[in-house]
Amino acid sequence: MNNKLTGSDLTRAMLNRGDKEIWCAVADTSDKEAMSDQVNNDFTARIVSFDNGSFLCTSGTEWLFAVPIKIVELTQVEAGL
Repeated sequence: MNNKLTGSDLTRAMLNRGDKEIWCAVADTSDKEAMSDQVNNDFTARIVSFDNGSFLCTSGTEWLFAVPIKIVELTQVEAGL
C-alpha cells in the first residue's frame, strides 16, 4: 500500500507542520485540474491556511485544491543566454 502524501493532502500536512506561504497550483475541481492548468494558465498561489474544507491564499481567495509546487529561479545557462 502506498501511503505517501501527495497533492492537497501534502499541503495540509505541511500547514499542520507549521509551514508558511506554500507555493501551490490551485483549482476548485481536483488536484489533477490544478496541475493541468499550469500548462496554459497561471493558477498559482501562496497558501497560508486550511479551514472549513478550503485552502486560503495570501490574496484572501479560497481554493478547494492546492498542490505544492517548486518554483526556482532560472540560471543564465537554463535561459540559453
